[in-house]
Amino acid sequence: MTRTTFALHPFMLGFEQVERLVERAAKSGSDGYPPFNIEQTGPRSYRVTLAVAGFSRENLNITIEDNELVVRGRQEENAEPRVFLHRGIAARQFQRNFVLAEGVEVAGASLMDGLLHIDLAKSEPETVVRTVPIAGGD
Repeated sequence: MTRTTFALHPFMLGFEQVERLVERAAKSGSDGYPPFNIEQTGPRSYRVTLAVAGFSRENLNITIEDNELVVRGRQEENAEPRVFLHRGIAARQFQRNFVLAEGVEVAGASLMDGLLHIDLAKSEPETVVRTVPIAGGD
């Protein structure tokens, strides 16, 4: 069975990487934990908000790896033993990946009221026009 994608369209040259990014985004995990929101905060700015109740700044790590925003969380076990009658607050480690478009940079991050906010900004693309000389046999 052959698979046809938009990257194989004859007028779309050099878009093989876009197809790889789409595949990578599809594999980035559909676990659902932790829940998150993505909102547009301006014409060229976005905010990713993750619900990370129980995680401190020291338990969270944000990195950019090959145009991918990676958020990791790991809670340390408490030294004192606790007996839970009901445990409904997840305390497991997680990794959440977001594929970033070219030119999208992390502007900052903050942790407030159990929500981790990561602000993103997309730079204005440069318009480049150049003339290509035509070699001839004249």
